[in-house]
Amino acid sequence: MTTPDPGGGPGAAELPFFVYGTLLPGEPNHDLFLRGRTAGERPAVLPRALLYEGPGYPYAIEGHGRVHGMLLVAAPGVYGELLGLLDHLEEYLGPGHPRNLYERVVREVELPARGAAEPGEPGAPRESGESGAARKSGAPVRAWVYLAATAVTRSLRTGGVLIPEGRWTTGRAPGGS
Repeated sequence: MTTPDPGGGPGAAELPFFVYGTLLPGEPNHDLFLRGRTAGERPAVLPRALLYEGPGYPYAIEGHGRVHGMLLVAAPGVYGELLGLLDHLEEYLGPGHPRNLYERVVREVELPARGAAEPGEPGAPRESGESGAARKSGAPVRAWVYLAATAVTRSLRTGGVLIPEGRWTTGRAPGGS
């Protein structure tokens, strides 16, 4: 289910964020944008989506696949700051803006069962501050997701390089597996 951005201003739902690229732990933008701004990070999957290579970062689009990433919960008191930082990073100027690189939409993401990664291992959940919804395994969780904007999506569908497993890392060779 996709819901357009209801504005993200005061009074908007403080939803968690689903990230799948340079904001993942160990990737270049994680510490730069997220350090000290999250209260919880947990592996998650975005269903009904495909992942494509980009110029140093990936793009997710609607499709018949799954994209693997992390569900992030903002730390208390920094939600607005974090939302603004991520909108700027993702070149999101507002719903349907013609210069958007990504669109910020509400999507349901899936949480894998606890125990899929042991504490301390990469991808293991950080429990502190997670919302009740984010603690339930298997239950879909509504989250902000940055999907490729319309023009970018058209270009990817006609000539983009699909990442078949839906997992992006900077260590991949461009166009490789």
